[in-house]
Amino acid sequence: MPSTHEREITGPVDLCLPDGRLNPGAVGWTRRPLHRANLRGWSRAKRWEYWGIVTPRHIIGLVASSLDYAGVHGVYVLDRETGEETGKDAVVPFARGAVLPDRSGAGEVSVRGGGVAIGVRQRPSGSRVRALAPGVLDLDVEIPLPEGHESLGVVIPWSSRRFQYTVKDVGRPVRGRLSLPSGEHEIGEGAFAVLDHGRGKWPYRMTWNWAAASGPGLALQLGGKWTDGTGMTENALFVDGRLHKIGEELTWTYDRADWLRPWTITGERVEVEFRPFHERAARVELGVVGTETHQCFGRFSGHARTDEGAWIDFDGLTGWAEEARQRW
Repeated sequence: MPSTHEREITGPVDLCLPDGRLNPGAVGWTRRPLHRANLRGWSRAKRWEYWGIVTPRHIIGLVASSLDYAGVHGVYVLDRETGEETGKDAVVPFARGAVLPDRSGAGEVSVRGGGVAIGVRQRPSGSRVRALAPGVLDLDVEIPLPEGHESLGVVIPWSSRRFQYTVKDVGRPVRGRLSLPSGEHEIGEGAFAVLDHGRGKWPYRMTWNWAAASGPGLALQLGGKWTDGTGMTENALFVDGRLHKIGEELTWTYDRADWLRPWTITGERVEVEFRPFHERAARVELGVVGTETHQCFGRFSGHARTDEGAWIDFDGLTGWAEEARQRW
């Protein structure tokens, strides 16, 4: 069976035309980062790097972003044993000092301000991620890129002037250390990392769903709402690092009055149940700009179908599912 109606891009391409509009030749999906996000000017341009790290003891989230009018950076840690959350958020006017390269996996990411500093050194062999928020955390990890490991890159075309390029890289190995006020923790066996690299020009209002999960030899990347009606999706199954692109829009069912009730994510090639064990709620209000995110951590069960039509069963994949509502 064909894996998807969507076009696979196999060579380097610029995201934008010289006048700043979307390059039609950039619309498609990739197995490794091939897009150069040559965004021009302001006009609702958004750039971010999000790294999520899941270990047997902790869940860590790091965000470095430039939203034109502000840099919104943050660090977060959940202790899975105690349920304790710690974190630090910073808003830097006009994203002063933020360095966010135009290619995923190349160059250096650097943001600083408001008591938060995040740096990522990206190389062909992998990335080194450093984050420091005094009194909150000190993180130093290596995230290797295994040979043959694939990631999902997608361009979502709302219009010629509103579009988003995302790379979702799920199930990367990670090793290093996490220092918290409560003590030092080694990161290695049983841990994985997820990258969300985003570059684009967004409408003022948008809602999205995102789920990412990983386990031995398997990983899931699923999205919804924000891609509906564009002809593109950000859905994929990874088996031993190989991407199986899922081109259909999926149905997400969950209870907005009780985020910890089970979620379902379904389609012709996906039947997933997600059982949360913790909800992280985050809100940012900056006048006419605001965001509300409910990110639930938990375990996934069910099955998904490969490009060849085989159903792959999974039970106990760990990760998260979220709903984010943006005014930006």
